[in-house]
Amino acid sequence: MSDDYRGEFSVCQFFDDGMYEYVRRWVPAEEAVKAFAHYTSSVAAKTGVVERVIITDGGDFTNLEWVRGEGFTYDGVNYQQSPHTSLHPHVKVEEEDQ
Repeated sequence: MSDDYRGEFSVCQFFDDGMYEYVRRWVPAEEAVKAFAHYTSSVAAKTGVVERVIITDGGDFTNLEWVRGEGFTYDGVNYQQSPHTSLHPHVKVEEEDQ
């Protein structure tokens, strides 16, 4: 990782058994947001296997967090139940055919 942290983001998911996994490391913001959208709407998140997903920047600050049962937050205090697509208008998630 370079000394210039701008544009370097990581995405981490936390499991119900206390384990965690970095699913992206040091990627551009757009890729991090797309991964965040994917992992917060995954089957594992919907069934409770994944309890939390975060995006951190190169300085290890949390920029966006999702917590199961709470929703999405930028500040760790105020949670919204809004879907990730409304928080991130540049990310489009394909709707499943019904």
